[in-house]
Amino acid sequence: MALAKTKEILEKARSGSYAVGAFNISNMEALQAIVAGACEMHAPVIVEVSESASRYMGIELAAAMVRTLAAKSPVPVALHLDHGKKLEVITKAIKAGFGSVMIDASDKPYAENVARTSEVVAVAHQAGVAVEAELGRLPGTEDDITAHEREAFLIDPDEAADFVDQTGIDFLAPAIGTAHGAFKFKGEAELDFERLQKVMEKTRIPLVLHGASGVHERLVNAASQQGMELEGAKGLDDETLKEAVAGGINKVNTDTDLRIAFTTAIRKVLRDMPTVFDPKKILGPAREYMKEVVKERIAVLGSENKG
Repeated sequence: MALAKTKEILEKARSGSYAVGAFNISNMEALQAIVAGACEMHAPVIVEVSESASRYMGIELAAAMVRTLAAKSPVPVALHLDHGKKLEVITKAIKAGFGSVMIDASDKPYAENVARTSEVVAVAHQAGVAVEAELGRLPGTEDDITAHEREAFLIDPDEAADFVDQTGIDFLAPAIGTAHGAFKFKGEAELDFERLQKVMEKTRIPLVLHGASGVHERLVNAASQQGMELEGAKGLDDETLKEAVAGGINKVNTDTDLRIAFTTAIRKVLRDMPTVFDPKKILGPAREYMKEVVKERIAVLGSENKG
């Protein structure tokens, strides 16, 4: 089928009280793993390309690859620009056929975030493209902030309602306590579910969870066995993620987990079979490992058999 509309996928998720996996790619193998995993789980899926990945792959090439796989896929596959910062890149994504784009001006003062987001909404909506924005801030790791400062990073529900009204965005990424990267938490994950509930009630649009990779112990252990140094790595556990979905999250971003799986599998091949130099034999196992991570993620999100 043709590329699906991100907004349609997420509106269905919102009405059905489940979340859809949004997985980042930076190469062909990641894309194949994501779509194959979604097909095996009969689940809708969102393929994401970040600004840095678009520079690495080429935004037109990325879009063409996703379109090709989507055309052969029995489940809805959408294409989304993740963490867009520059209007130039966002415009290129729109022209390349992305079904949705994110404008991330969450590090700017509120008024500037509103202005920049509104500008992108005007351009995107004219082309029939949905827009995601972020309010509040996600640090690179929990260690970046103190407990006293944490409140300043989290979204204000009243401000969220005003932000949605002023900008006309289609879905919102609220900062409720997650962090980017593999080292998210020093202890157990602590998300502000009461705040999430208020944001859901006041905005009434699909909500997105960033910084949501699981970084599960079994994944870290497998990586460590292959020589990766991930001591202290910790992500969002499955039960907390399920609670976030039950509380109103409809789109869950995952990148770190796929990166770890990809690198782990490649390291294993190179360590176990030093005579191998065929890229297919090196990258094939990485693709399979990423696919299993995608399937596990879909099961947690509740989107299995929703495609």
